[in-house]
Amino acid sequence: MILITKCRSCGASMRFVPEKGKLACENCGTEQAVEERDEAARQAYEEESKVFRCTSCGSELITEQNTTATFCSYCGQPTIIPERLSGTYAPTQVLPFKISQKQAEEAFFKWCRRGLVTPKAFVNAAKVRKISGIYVPFFLYDCDLSGDFQAEGTKIHMYRVGDTEYTETSFYAVHRNMDALYRRVPADASTKMDDQQMDKLEPFDGNELKPFMMPYLSGFFAEKYDVDGMQLMPRVRNRIDRYFEEYARSTMSGYASLRMNQRAINYDQVQSDYVLLPVWMLYYKHKDKEYLFTMNGQTGKVVGKPPISVPKVLLWLFGVSVAVFGLLKGLEVLLT
Repeated sequence: MILITKCRSCGASMRFVPEKGKLACENCGTEQAVEERDEAARQAYEEESKVFRCTSCGSELITEQNTTATFCSYCGQPTIIPERLSGTYAPTQVLPFKISQKQAEEAFFKWCRRGLVTPKAFVNAAKVRKISGIYVPFFLYDCDLSGDFQAEGTKIHMYRVGDTEYTETSFYAVHRNMDALYRRVPADASTKMDDQQMDKLEPFDGNELKPFMMPYLSGFFAEKYDVDGMQLMPRVRNRIDRYFEEYARSTMSGYASLRMNQRAINYDQVQSDYVLLPVWMLYYKHKDKEYLFTMNGQTGKVVGKPPISVPKVLLWLFGVSVAVFGLLKGLEVLLT
């Protein structure tokens, strides 16, 4: 959704400015706090917002009633809106963008330049085809767990009697019964988003979440969820179960080897909140190939796979080979 908030002074469009945390008029420069415009924006949203489907990739996005053409924030294609479907979902909280579009571009190119085997020609602002700021639907989970873990550990003792060396292996039954609390575990709630990419964008600082107010969306896209909290729960459980088992294993130290034989994890209490989290999506074209990168709109963390420069790879391998050869020659001199 792109929500437009009108300036009370001149009637021009206002946008949420991440650096200031306020709404600012693009024409006269008037600034207003988000809280001052929330109710009016909420009413306008409820009256005028509609859902449309991108004709290129099928994503559902929300836009103003009078919008007839826009860019899809997922595939980057210009989209004509032939029909609209009604319906909105109200999140409980929103994490405002902290990084502006200009800062996003700068952070992206800085990230590209750090790539050891990224082609030099890839880092070119002219190749950025589209940058879209989008609030992605997420559910945050608070889970209270209890778990019972049973494992088998081994300890090895080696000793010598005369000329004979002995190895003694002892087996131990290891048991842990423990409780754990996990807070604000995120899971994106859009089938159009790549789950692995969204996971890699973490962490988001949940301490900066704000009560949902419409003006935060001014100048950005936003999508409603198409996977609800209950449908996401199996994915969330797999993740938390893994965390819990890793924690249990970390308490079973002092063994040469450890094999988990049995685990029983109970979810005593689960609570989820529907929130919107900020993501920059960068559409990039290099040598007739399209690339999509995502960026955490709060921290600037970039996720994506840039192309690889074959000459740089060969040069890097040559450098490693020279270093290894030099090390071996040095050892040879020391041993002779």
